[in-house]
Amino acid sequence: MIEWFRQRMRTTRPWCWGPWMHRRKNEERESPSEVDLAGLRPGESGTVVRIAGGHGVVKRLEVLGVKPGVTVTKVSSQMLRGPVTFRVGSSQYAIGFGMARRVIVRR
Repeated sequence: MIEWFRQRMRTTRPWCWGPWMHRRKNEERESPSEVDLAGLRPGESGTVVRIAGGHGVVKRLEVLGVKPGVTVTKVSSQMLRGPVTFRVGSSQYAIGFGMARRVIVRR
């Protein structure tokens, strides 16, 4: 029984793997100057190139004023995937790390 299990594990992928496991982080970036909002340093600005997310994420960020072509400035972030604070115009917002990773900006 144990040998069967070992053989099965060698020939198949683990159940937790999905198509997202094979995607590289920078695969969807068009140039090295493009980085996500979470990757900016505090005080650094960038112009939004696109939002790599679904309909809900795009609508939520549009309500905050984050659209392609808008300049955003990162104010601060917490260590280890905490909230990311940024400024759009004269307004300041905080969003989660996962949502900030979906905002692609050009430095």
